[in-house]
Amino acid sequence: MTTTAPSDVRPDPPEPDSADARSLEEFGYRQELHRSLGRYASFAAGFSFISVLTTVFQFFAFGYAFGGPVFFWAWPAVLIGQLLVAACFAELAARYPISGAIYQWSTRLSNPAFGWFAGWIMVIGQIVVVAAAALALQMVLPAIWSGFQLIGDDPAPTSADGAANAAVLGVVLLALTTLVNVVDNRVMSVINRVGVTAEIIGAVLIVVLLLTHSERSPGITFHTEGAAQSGLLGALLVGSFTAAYVMIGFDSAGELSEETHHPRRTAPRTILTALASAGLLGGLIVLGGLLAAPSLTDGHLAVDGLSYVLTSSLGDGVGRLLLADVVVAIVVATLAIQTAACRMLFSMARDGGLPFARRLARVNPRTGMPSAPAVVVGALAAALLLLNFASPEAFLAIGTTCIVLLYLAYAMVTGPLLVQRLRGRFTSAGTDETGAPLFSLGRWGVPVNALALLYGLFMTVNLAWPRAAVYDPAGGHWYFQWFTVLFLTVTVAVGTAYRVYRRRTAVPETGVV
Repeated sequence: MTTTAPSDVRPDPPEPDSADARSLEEFGYRQELHRSLGRYASFAAGFSFISVLTTVFQFFAFGYAFGGPVFFWAWPAVLIGQLLVAACFAELAARYPISGAIYQWSTRLSNPAFGWFAGWIMVIGQIVVVAAAALALQMVLPAIWSGFQLIGDDPAPTSADGAANAAVLGVVLLALTTLVNVVDNRVMSVINRVGVTAEIIGAVLIVVLLLTHSERSPGITFHTEGAAQSGLLGALLVGSFTAAYVMIGFDSAGELSEETHHPRRTAPRTILTALASAGLLGGLIVLGGLLAAPSLTDGHLAVDGLSYVLTSSLGDGVGRLLLADVVVAIVVATLAIQTAACRMLFSMARDGGLPFARRLARVNPRTGMPSAPAVVVGALAAALLLLNFASPEAFLAIGTTCIVLLYLAYAMVTGPLLVQRLRGRFTSAGTDETGAPLFSLGRWGVPVNALALLYGLFMTVNLAWPRAAVYDPAGGHWYFQWFTVLFLTVTVAVGTAYRVYRRRTAVPETGVV
């Protein structure tokens, strides 16, 4: 019989899933969701939520209408601000690799009640974002083929026909994404990866083609002619809505931490790379659209947006082909946003923090998917789309409301994080799954965190400010002018009522809530 020298005996390395599962157990949770996402899938989750093609095509016309060409400069300003927020989130993703990122991070940095409200506002915001993303089909499908205009003749989303048709197309899309979110997370991951790859290729092609078909010089971006808002500051503040709407959701890589291999190492990097790459591509698309538009004054750019630029500047054939790629991006974006909202509902329900918590927290052991949250998110988002039948102004109200809710939820993380830093309670110690130090801002933590919080609060107020010219241009719909403020008030009131009810009825809770 032969023996092996002790120095030659090496234990088998732990399986990635088992090591990640043990890491999750440190926070009091067992592994239920299936870990099948690698680095690119994690990146795809954040990039597809941002979905630069979906959001730029959806809000370009609005930004141009209110800001004129100068609205381009709001883009780099918002990108810098969001990168500050993303840097803080990257630190937290390394330390708390748990589904329901915003809720989990805020709870651990502050207290259970404050963290619950952060999660509540975030999940409501995500549901609204799902509805807003689904509405983007109206900006593209009728431009590809008039047969997609199922209701009336006017495809403009600001018209009654366009708004109603957008709702119909959106409901159909939500039915498909809900089905995928029930089937299997591997199917969801494949669709995300393929879709994101197609979107990146399409975005690069659009940038190249637009810049090579320029009609004017970049100096046009310093002009405010045609802006609905008077003055440079007003044009930039309202024009920033486009960039603010695009650059949200980069935290999705953190939302899927429990389904990602080596999340402490992977999620921080994918959060930053998803935002940086989407921000760069989006800025170039906006610039290319301004330079290649046949006219800046004929009114088309402020109504039809980039779809008009592609089909008129590049020809119907090429333009429609690229618009088809935008459709893929919209579908994948809606799927990714719905997935993120499902994980937030699952995380809060797992801690007993929501009505019907046991049902919402149930994971199908075969698919590794929480099916009930997918159905709830899909149904509520579809219900929101019905507002479009009431008035075309609902398109903008839904879009801006979701941004405000997400920005406020983000501030409910960066705020407590800054307090912990100033108290010396946030440490950079620790290592990731490979033994490398956790992602850390080091000595830059306090200034970056402080600027991220100030930026987030400023943009929340700017976006929610009830400008009549923006939210109720036709007049007579005060509820649309104040829609964002009213929606946020109702969201907080309903959350408070539920917390009070739960306390009085002594509903049992688990986890960190």
